[in-house]
Amino acid sequence: MEITVITPSFNSERFIEQTMQSVALQRSDSLSVEHLIIDGGSKDSTAKIVEQFAHSDTRFISERDNGPADAINKGFALAKGKYISWLNSDDFYMPGALKRAVEVLEKKSSKAFCFGHCPIVDENGREIRKRITSFKEFWYPLSCRPLIRTLNYISQPAMIIRRAALEKAGPLRTDLKAAWDYDLTLRLWRYGGAVRVQPPALASFRWTPQSISGSNYKLQFTEELDCAISDAGKFAPTAVIHRFVAWGIVFCYDKMSSTESEK
Repeated sequence: MEITVITPSFNSERFIEQTMQSVALQRSDSLSVEHLIIDGGSKDSTAKIVEQFAHSDTRFISERDNGPADAINKGFALAKGKYISWLNSDDFYMPGALKRAVEVLEKKSSKAFCFGHCPIVDENGREIRKRITSFKEFWYPLSCRPLIRTLNYISQPAMIIRRAALEKAGPLRTDLKAAWDYDLTLRLWRYGGAVRVQPPALASFRWTPQSISGSNYKLQFTEELDCAISDAGKFAPTAVIHRFVAWGIVFCYDKMSSTESEK
């Protein structure tokens, strides 16, 4: 069984080794892992680090692109795996995560993708923002299309997608700046929905003040609301509720950012 992991990268020398090592640990006799690192023309030592830790199934492409969504779309077009995921160059998988995810998707053959637990970590790999993680995990047992239209509770690093469903859903929207993963999640739901992978966690998401979710969270939640409205309709109950949820989340994020800046 083969899975393709796509890593968009740009000047990723600080974390790319850990990301690559976490992908390498997923390989086994029963699971072949293709790793496509799509780099935007890094000027730091990213290329040297990738060369040092590359596996025979690692492919590194470095050229100018129009941002991470464009890079991931390039990876989608090149991917060979029956299952596809993307892992940002500062995030990492837990040991055995992809094998567990593929086993779930093999059993639930009608599902478009699976998702699992995904703690948030800081620059040093320490878990942070546990309340946000707990808030998302609270909704896991209730997972359904109306809920995902109301609230984005799925963490992208812990998503593994069935290739056949991705081909139907289409590529990421490159006009979005921060919510292209949520938009794809909504579209994938039309082709089979999702199944949850039980704990332990599949991946860790790294939050920093410079990351998209750290510096552009207001834009992110504005775009997510627009995506929910596009999927459900402007006056759909889920879209109306999503508007109030977005306001509440932005308020909480503002409070957290202000507290963290004071430390």
